[in-house]
Amino acid sequence: MLTLSVKRFGFAAGATAALLYLGCVFFMLTVPHEAVIDVFNSFLHGWDVTQMMRWDMPWWEAILGVLETFILGWLVGSVFAVLYNLGAPRKE
Repeated sequence: MLTLSVKRFGFAAGATAALLYLGCVFFMLTVPHEAVIDVFNSFLHGWDVTQMMRWDMPWWEAILGVLETFILGWLVGSVFAVLYNLGAPRKE
């Protein structure tokens, strides 16, 4: 069984999470508000997100959100790789 590179897997998970965040930003900027609410309500099994939606986020907060999401994704991916590698058989 192969082991995972903690740095590479962490980077891949972080980059994927950041791309998803950017996709969400793009979606919210280009789709009518009612449709965005409908989509997010369907993702959350009908939980009403109307009161949580924020339409006036400054650009610097969006950039900060991308960076925070990347870091969180990197940490989750790195922990996943470490735990995966702990289960790998040892070479003797």
